[in-house]
Amino acid sequence: MSWLEPEPFLRGTAWRDGDRPVRADPADLGRLPWDIAERAALPIGVRVEFRAEPGTSAVELRYRAAVPAAGDELRALRHAFALWRDGRCVTEVFAEPAEEATVRLRLPPGGGEFTVHLPEAQAPVVRGVRAVDGALSPAAARPRWLVLGDSITEGWWATRPAHSWPAAAGRALGLDPVNLGYAGGARGELPLAEQLSRLPGELITLAFGTNCWDRAPATPEWLHATVRSYVRLIRRGHPRTPLLLVSPVLRPAAEHTRNVLGATLTELRRAMERAARELVAAGDDRLLVLPGRPLLGPEHLADGLHPNDAGHAALGRAVTSALRAYA
Repeated sequence: MSWLEPEPFLRGTAWRDGDRPVRADPADLGRLPWDIAERAALPIGVRVEFRAEPGTSAVELRYRAAVPAAGDELRALRHAFALWRDGRCVTEVFAEPAEEATVRLRLPPGGGEFTVHLPEAQAPVVRGVRAVDGALSPAAARPRWLVLGDSITEGWWATRPAHSWPAAAGRALGLDPVNLGYAGGARGELPLAEQLSRLPGELITLAFGTNCWDRAPATPEWLHATVRSYVRLIRRGHPRTPLLLVSPVLRPAAEHTRNVLGATLTELRRAMERAARELVAAGDDRLLVLPGRPLLGPEHLADGLHPNDAGHAALGRAVTSALRAYA
C-alpha cells in the first residue's frame, strides 16, 4: 500500500510550522519568553490514531527526527514508539533516532482503533502512514481538550508519554488532549492566554502556579489578578467553553517556605482558587475549580516536585472526575 498523508491521522496537534506540529502560534512567538518558545517546538502529546481493518498485520510510520550529537546526554534516551488499544499498551518498538527512518509496529489480530504515542525528545515529524497486509483509515475525531500548564502537565517524570496525566485523563474521557505544558513556563504569561483564546477546543484546563513560587516569583495579589486576567482573555474566544482551573499540587519544599517576595506556595494556591471562585460568583458558570493540594501525597512525587507514574495516574483520575459531566 502506498504512503498516506499523515495529517488526517495526527491528534494532539495545536499549530503547525510547515510540516511540524508545534505548541505555540508560530506567528506570535515574539511575545513569548524564549524558554516557552523553545519547549513549544517539541511535539509533546502528538499521536497517530487510526482504525485498522481486520487482517492488517502492522502499521508503518515514516518520519524524520533530530539526531543527538556525540556526547549529547539525550543520546541515552531510548526512542520508543508505543502502540495502544482500549486503554492499554499493546507493544513498544525502540529505534535509533535518524534523520529519515521507518518504524513498523505489529498489530494484534481483529483490527480496531489504535493510538501510537510518539517519542518526544528528538521531535519526530511523521511524514507518512501505511498499512501492511490490509488497510487503515484515520480514527474518528474526538472533542479537543486544550491543557495548558508547566512541566507537570508536559509529563515530566512519567516514564512514557502515554502515562502523563493529560494522556491518561484524555483516554478515560474520550477526548483529544492537546498538551500545552511548558517545562519551566506557565507563569501567567498573558500572550499564551490570547493564543489559547484563538485555538479551537471543546474543553480547556489551566494547571499552573508552582513556577510562580520560585522561577518567576510572585505575590498572592499579583497571581490573583493574573488569574482573573487570564480567564478574561480566554473567554474572549471561548465564552461558554467549560474551563477547569487546577491549582498547584503538593510541593513540600514550597508549601510553607516564603519566596523572595514573601509568599508561600500555600498562599499563592489560595489566591488562584479565590480568583476563580470570584469569577464563578460573578456569573461564569462554566468555570470549575479543582484544588490541587489534596490530589497528591509525598509518595506520588519523584523528586519533590514532579509526579511519578502513580502521581500522574492520580492526577488523571481527579481531572477525569472533575470533567466527567462536560466530556
